[in-house]
Amino acid sequence: MNEIIVSKIDSNRLINRLKTARQDKTCHALDAEKLTEELRRAILCEPEKIPADVVTMNSKVKVYIPSMNVKKEITLVYPEEADLKKNKVSIFAPMAIGLLGYRKGDEIEWTVPKGKVKVIIEEIIYQPEASGNYEL
Repeated sequence: MNEIIVSKIDSNRLINRLKTARQDKTCHALDAEKLTEELRRAILCEPEKIPADVVTMNSKVKVYIPSMNVKKEITLVYPEEADLKKNKVSIFAPMAIGLLGYRKGDEIEWTVPKGKVKVIIEEIIYQPEASGNYEL
């Protein structure tokens, strides 16, 4: 299992949102647990020290899904900003949980209702921290 890197700001925001989502039951319990596990094992660092090839919140990434021979561009967003028509995927969705903290070139596999899906991170198109935007 590859190490993941998450900014301290993203981690704190996500922990708070997870608490609220659990209380309001607005996040599937298994997804909430998986995100919690990922945050627990993450290496936390200051936003300005996040490497430019790491997927963070509000990053726009190009991924390749070999089983479907499909490339997609998606942006990891907070739940209230999710919009699948604009490829903005909620961090509470399995795909976003699976990408957070990983790096360009990493291969990630996660379980979906139909089995396992492998995704390869091909490119970080935009990462807020690399652009000097530490508060997104």
